[in-house]
Amino acid sequence: MVVSLGTALITGATAGIGAEFAVQLAARGHDLVLVARDEQRLERMADALRGRGVGVEVLAADLSEPAGVARVVGRVDDETRPIEVVVNNAGFGLHTDFDLSPVEDEVRLLEVLATAPLRINHAALRSMVARGRGRIVNVTSVAAFAPLGSYSAAKAWLHTFSRWANAFYRPAGVTVTALAPGYVRTEFHARVGLERSSMAPEWLWLNVEPVVRQALRDSDRGRAMSIPSARYAVIARIASALPLGVISWVARRERWGFSRRRG
Repeated sequence: MVVSLGTALITGATAGIGAEFAVQLAARGHDLVLVARDEQRLERMADALRGRGVGVEVLAADLSEPAGVARVVGRVDDETRPIEVVVNNAGFGLHTDFDLSPVEDEVRLLEVLATAPLRINHAALRSMVARGRGRIVNVTSVAAFAPLGSYSAAKAWLHTFSRWANAFYRPAGVTVTALAPGYVRTEFHARVGLERSSMAPEWLWLNVEPVVRQALRDSDRGRAMSIPSARYAVIARIASALPLGVISWVARRERWGFSRRRG
């Protein structure tokens, strides 16, 4: 029988990084609250994880909508069923240039990648600080280290917030870790219409299992930042130091730059 180590809430939990967090946290003995838009996929994921001897709740919510965010915040706020670990992982991507993208889509991107995590972090920190314990992992991106459009801008906000929150709340017993992966082999890129083979050489792609394993290890140690693999640690350092002119040139060659794609 698995003894629960407390409940972990994971957004974007039905695929990729979020699903792997669910698997690894269940293996550690955490009960789970799985959050995603697709209720049928959530139920299938929950059924598979219940077989590991942990409790699993499903919470269908669209984090681009205020009502969906309110449902998740309400669950985090429920002190009768405290959340010990929060993983903000829900993703959103666009493959068009900012000026060609419908502004409604850009607003939805910002809602999912910045506003929803802000509200969930606020609720989680309020509860965790009152209890004197808790852990948050915010999935950002190595793109947060360079100005490469609205996606990297939103991820940069969450990354900076996470590093500050870890320093500020760690003395209160709560840690906040920014997980900043690069290219990871998940379905994310295909879902936004991008071909993996055209984005980066194969050696830059990471498998999801070690990415999550390292993130949890860094969270265990109370680290403010987790960058999986030495290659991306080097890339992040270089990207932070490059002149803006070089970044702009790179951006024009990337998905998030001026490819003049309309969708």
